[in-house]
Amino acid sequence: MEDVLDLYAEPLQPWRPVVCFDERPVQLLSDKREPVPLQPGRAKRYDYEYQREGTANLFVMGQPLAGWREVKATQQRKKVDFAQCMKELVDVHFPDAQSIRVVLDNLNTHSPAALYEAFAPEEARRILRKLEFHFTPKHGSWLNMAEIEISILSRQCLKQRVGSLEQLADIAEKWTTARNAQQATINWCFDVTQARTKLARLYP
Repeated sequence: MEDVLDLYAEPLQPWRPVVCFDERPVQLLSDKREPVPLQPGRAKRYDYEYQREGTANLFVMGQPLAGWREVKATQQRKKVDFAQCMKELVDVHFPDAQSIRVVLDNLNTHSPAALYEAFAPEEARRILRKLEFHFTPKHGSWLNMAEIEISILSRQCLKQRVGSLEQLADIAEKWTTARNAQQATINWCFDVTQARTKLARLYP
Protein backbone atom coordinates (compact mmCIF):
# COMPACT_ATOMS: atom_id res chain seq x y z
CA MET A 1 0.00 0.00 0.00
CA GLU A 2 2.72 2.47 0.97
CA ASP A 3 4.52 1.70 -2.28
CA VAL A 4 1.54 3.02 -4.25
CA LEU A 5 0.98 5.99 -1.94
CA ASP A 6 4.63 6.99 -2.28
CA LEU A 7 4.18 7.08 -6.05
CA TYR A 8 1.15 9.34 -5.72
CA ALA A 9 3.11 11.73 -3.48
CA GLU A 10 5.82 12.29 -6.09
CA PRO A 11 5.75 15.39 -8.32
CA LEU A 12 5.03 14.97 -12.03
CA GLN A 13 8.00 13.41 -13.82
CA PRO A 14 7.34 13.21 -17.58
CA TRP A 15 10.31 10.89 -18.11
CA ARG A 16 8.98 8.47 -15.42
CA PRO A 17 5.18 8.73 -15.65
CA VAL A 18 2.88 7.09 -13.12
CA VAL A 19 0.00 5.46 -15.01
CA CYS A 20 -3.00 3.88 -13.30
CA PHE A 21 -4.57 0.94 -15.14
CA ASP A 22 -7.83 -0.94 -14.62
CA GLU A 23 -10.71 -2.45 -16.57
CA ARG A 24 -14.50 -2.59 -16.45
CA PRO A 25 -16.90 -5.12 -18.01
CA VAL A 26 -19.85 -3.71 -19.95
CA GLN A 27 -23.08 -5.51 -20.78
CA LEU A 28 -24.21 -4.63 -24.29
CA LEU A 29 -27.95 -3.99 -24.58
CA SER A 30 -29.95 -2.69 -27.53
CA ASP A 31 -33.54 -1.42 -27.71
CA LYS A 32 -36.25 -3.77 -28.98
CA ARG A 33 -38.35 -0.73 -29.89
CA GLU A 34 -37.25 2.68 -31.05
CA PRO A 35 -37.23 5.23 -28.21
CA VAL A 36 -39.80 8.03 -28.34
CA PRO A 37 -37.75 11.14 -29.24
CA LEU A 38 -37.48 14.33 -27.25
CA GLN A 39 -40.43 16.68 -27.39
CA PRO A 40 -40.93 20.10 -25.81
CA GLY A 41 -41.53 19.49 -22.11
CA ARG A 42 -41.00 15.70 -22.43
CA ALA A 43 -37.83 13.69 -22.00
CA LYS A 44 -36.77 10.98 -24.41
CA ARG A 45 -38.57 7.76 -23.45
CA TYR A 46 -37.31 4.19 -23.66
CA ASP A 47 -39.28 0.95 -23.61
CA TYR A 48 -38.48 -1.37 -20.71
CA GLU A 49 -37.72 -4.28 -23.06
CA TYR A 50 -34.20 -4.68 -24.39
CA GLN A 51 -32.11 -7.13 -26.41
CA ARG A 52 -28.95 -8.67 -24.95
CA GLU A 53 -25.99 -8.24 -27.32
CA GLY A 54 -23.25 -9.92 -25.29
CA THR A 55 -20.50 -8.25 -23.28
CA ALA A 56 -17.50 -6.04 -23.87
CA ASN A 57 -14.66 -4.59 -21.83
CA LEU A 58 -13.15 -1.17 -21.22
CA PHE A 59 -9.46 -0.79 -20.40
CA VAL A 60 -8.79 2.52 -18.66
CA MET A 61 -5.31 3.97 -18.25
CA GLY A 62 -4.56 7.40 -16.91
CA GLN A 63 -1.77 9.68 -15.76
CA PRO A 64 -3.57 11.52 -12.92
CA LEU A 65 -1.06 14.34 -12.39
CA ALA A 66 -0.99 15.21 -16.10
CA GLY A 67 -4.75 15.10 -16.62
CA TRP A 68 -4.42 12.43 -19.32
CA ARG A 69 -6.36 9.24 -19.81
CA GLU A 70 -7.04 6.68 -22.54
CA VAL A 71 -9.98 4.28 -22.75
CA LYS A 72 -9.87 1.24 -25.02
CA ALA A 73 -12.96 -0.84 -25.83
CA THR A 74 -12.35 -4.54 -26.51
CA GLN A 75 -14.52 -7.59 -27.04
CA GLN A 76 -12.83 -9.45 -24.21
CA ARG A 77 -10.41 -9.09 -21.31
CA LYS A 78 -7.68 -11.63 -21.88
CA LYS A 79 -3.93 -11.66 -21.34
CA VAL A 80 -3.32 -10.74 -24.97
CA ASP A 81 -5.54 -7.65 -24.59
CA PHE A 82 -3.65 -6.58 -21.47
CA ALA A 83 -0.35 -7.12 -23.27
CA GLN A 84 -1.50 -4.97 -26.19
CA CYS A 85 -2.39 -2.14 -23.79
CA MET A 86 1.09 -2.31 -22.25
CA LYS A 87 2.67 -2.20 -25.71
CA GLU A 88 0.62 0.89 -26.56
CA LEU A 89 1.72 2.58 -23.32
CA VAL A 90 5.35 2.04 -24.29
CA ASP A 91 5.23 2.66 -28.04
CA VAL A 92 2.33 5.08 -28.54
CA HIS A 93 1.55 7.05 -25.39
CA PHE A 94 4.99 7.34 -23.71
CA PRO A 95 7.65 6.49 -26.31
CA ASP A 96 10.23 8.89 -24.80
CA ALA A 97 9.82 7.81 -21.17
CA GLN A 98 12.75 6.18 -19.41
CA SER A 99 10.34 3.98 -17.46
CA ILE A 100 6.58 3.82 -16.93
CA ARG A 101 5.36 3.06 -13.40
CA VAL A 102 2.04 1.20 -13.81
CA VAL A 103 -0.35 0.95 -10.85
CA LEU A 104 -2.71 -2.01 -11.18
CA ASP A 105 -4.51 -4.66 -9.16
CA ASN A 106 -3.68 -8.35 -8.76
CA LEU A 107 -5.90 -9.73 -11.52
CA ASN A 108 -4.41 -12.90 -13.00
CA THR A 109 -4.04 -11.30 -16.45
CA HIS A 110 -1.88 -8.48 -15.03
CA SER A 111 1.51 -10.14 -15.23
CA PRO A 112 4.73 -10.00 -17.24
CA ALA A 113 3.91 -13.53 -18.43
CA ALA A 114 0.98 -12.09 -20.39
CA LEU A 115 3.40 -10.27 -22.68
CA TYR A 116 5.34 -13.45 -23.38
CA GLU A 117 2.08 -15.16 -24.35
CA ALA A 118 1.16 -12.32 -26.71
CA PHE A 119 4.51 -11.48 -28.31
CA ALA A 120 7.80 -13.07 -29.28
CA PRO A 121 10.24 -13.24 -26.33
CA GLU A 122 12.46 -10.44 -27.67
CA GLU A 123 9.48 -8.11 -28.14
CA ALA A 124 8.00 -8.97 -24.74
CA ARG A 125 11.36 -8.25 -23.08
CA ARG A 126 11.72 -4.95 -24.96
CA ILE A 127 8.35 -3.76 -23.66
CA LEU A 128 8.92 -5.00 -20.10
CA ARG A 129 12.24 -3.17 -19.84
CA LYS A 130 10.27 0.10 -19.88
CA LEU A 131 7.55 -1.03 -17.44
CA GLU A 132 7.59 -1.06 -13.65
CA PHE A 133 4.53 -2.73 -12.10
CA HIS A 134 3.21 -1.52 -8.71
CA PHE A 135 0.36 -3.68 -7.42
CA THR A 136 -2.36 -2.52 -5.04
CA PRO A 137 -2.86 -4.77 -1.97
CA LYS A 138 -5.40 -7.56 -2.00
CA HIS A 139 -8.82 -6.01 -1.24
CA GLY A 140 -7.18 -2.62 -1.74
CA SER A 141 -7.94 -1.92 -5.40
CA TRP A 142 -9.62 1.34 -4.28
CA LEU A 143 -6.05 2.69 -4.09
CA ASN A 144 -5.94 2.62 -7.89
CA MET A 145 -6.92 6.04 -9.24
CA ALA A 146 -8.07 4.40 -12.48
CA GLU A 147 -11.17 3.32 -10.51
CA ILE A 148 -12.07 7.00 -10.08
CA GLU A 149 -11.88 7.52 -13.84
CA ILE A 150 -14.02 4.43 -14.39
CA SER A 151 -16.59 5.73 -11.91
CA ILE A 152 -16.79 9.09 -13.69
CA LEU A 153 -17.06 7.42 -17.10
CA SER A 154 -19.80 5.10 -15.84
CA ARG A 155 -21.87 7.92 -14.34
CA GLN A 156 -21.49 10.25 -17.29
CA CYS A 157 -21.77 7.84 -20.22
CA LEU A 158 -22.78 4.29 -19.36
CA LYS A 159 -26.22 4.75 -17.82
CA GLN A 160 -27.65 4.46 -21.33
CA ARG A 161 -28.11 1.30 -23.38
CA VAL A 162 -25.09 0.52 -25.52
CA GLY A 163 -25.81 -2.07 -28.19
CA SER A 164 -22.45 -2.76 -29.85
CA LEU A 165 -18.71 -2.65 -29.37
CA GLU A 166 -18.48 0.07 -32.03
CA GLN A 167 -20.97 2.26 -30.18
CA LEU A 168 -19.10 1.67 -26.90
CA ALA A 169 -15.78 2.61 -28.52
CA ASP A 170 -17.32 5.79 -29.96
CA ILE A 171 -18.76 6.82 -26.57
CA ALA A 172 -15.42 6.14 -24.84
CA GLU A 173 -13.45 8.09 -27.46
CA LYS A 174 -15.68 11.17 -27.24
CA TRP A 175 -15.59 11.13 -23.43
CA THR A 176 -11.80 10.70 -23.40
CA THR A 177 -11.26 13.53 -25.87
CA ALA A 178 -13.46 15.93 -23.89
CA ARG A 179 -11.93 15.04 -20.52
CA ASN A 180 -8.37 15.27 -21.84
CA ALA A 181 -9.16 18.67 -23.36
CA GLN A 182 -10.15 19.82 -19.86
CA GLN A 183 -6.91 18.28 -18.49
CA ALA A 184 -9.04 17.03 -15.61
CA THR A 185 -6.87 15.83 -12.74
CA ILE A 186 -7.61 13.86 -9.56
CA ASN A 187 -7.04 15.52 -6.20
CA TRP A 188 -5.74 12.53 -4.24
CA CYS A 189 -5.57 13.30 -0.50
CA PHE A 190 -4.91 9.91 1.13
CA ASP A 191 -1.22 9.59 2.05
CA VAL A 192 1.10 7.32 4.04
CA THR A 193 0.56 9.22 7.29
CA GLN A 194 -3.21 8.82 7.05
CA ALA A 195 -2.82 5.16 6.10
CA ARG A 196 -0.76 4.45 9.22
CA THR A 197 -3.40 6.13 11.38
CA LYS A 198 -6.67 5.02 9.81
CA LEU A 199 -5.50 1.54 8.78
CA ALA A 200 -3.33 0.80 11.81
CA ARG A 201 -4.93 -2.64 12.19
CA LEU A 202 -3.36 -3.68 8.90
CA TYR A 203 0.16 -2.95 10.11
CA PRO A 204 2.16 -5.52 12.14
